[in-house]
Amino acid sequence: MVTVKVLGTGCKKCITLEQKVRDVIDKNKIEATVEKVSEIEDIMKYRIMMTPGLVINEKIKSTGIIPKDEQILSWLNEVTV
Repeated sequence: MVTVKVLGTGCKKCITLEQKVRDVIDKNKIEATVEKVSEIEDIMKYRIMMTPGLVINEKIKSTGIIPKDEQILSWLNEVTV
């Protein structure tokens, strides 16, 4: 099972990234849980400088951007294969 965390306090980019991740997971039938991390203290534990942040199985994959669907899928496939 893949664990995905979207780090962000609720800005438009954070909401968009969370929805994109959920869409990619659903469309590709990937077994994953998606968690929204919105508390500043919890976000700071990942030592990112910009939100949104995307963490897959506790590895930071992106910060400050909304990755393309293909990139998100590639990251998810890295851990499911």
